[in-house]
Amino acid sequence: MADQDKRLDKIFSFILEADKEKFIKRQTYLTDGETKEDDAQHAWHLALMTILLADYSNASIDVLKTVKMVLIHDLVEIDAGDTYAFDKKSKATERLREGIAAKRLFGILPDDLGDELFDLWVEFCEGETAEAEFARAMDNIQPTMLNAASSGKSWDEHDVNIGQILDRNSITPRGSLTLWNYQFANFIKPFWDNGTIKK
Repeated sequence: MADQDKRLDKIFSFILEADKEKFIKRQTYLTDGETKEDDAQHAWHLALMTILLADYSNASIDVLKTVKMVLIHDLVEIDAGDTYAFDKKSKATERLREGIAAKRLFGILPDDLGDELFDLWVEFCEGETAEAEFARAMDNIQPTMLNAASSGKSWDEHDVNIGQILDRNSITPRGSLTLWNYQFANFIKPFWDNGTIKK
């Protein structure tokens, strides 16, 4: 019983630490165009998208594994902070900062669980497996969808141009060509055409 309690103590310590993800604000606006999304909202949205859109993956994927991946991929921002997708300076140090954070955060858990989540985080970052490719596609499509829903507010505020968006999404078709085509036609092109996204 004592060993079980120690294990549960570690798991609940991690669960409480993960609550801090709710305080990490992103640059993306929610559909009201006023409230900025937080990391926990983002992770939940990606998990829902993964469940609903998994059939559109280019390759067959383990949906539960992919859901785990999207739920934990940004936990490292509890320590490392959010790195805006189009901030080149912050992007240069992102992996180092997040790697240190991953070791601390997943190290709170019992070794078996901590190793599992750390490995999933690395797999997501490397983006080489079918699950990671699809998870990263979700991670790109979701903020694009919300930017479209808020009339491109964040894009406009940050003077984002079409080249930046296309570069950011260069990996999206590897996860799902169907969803990339849908995303471009519905969430990007209309705002490029009307000048919200700079040329």
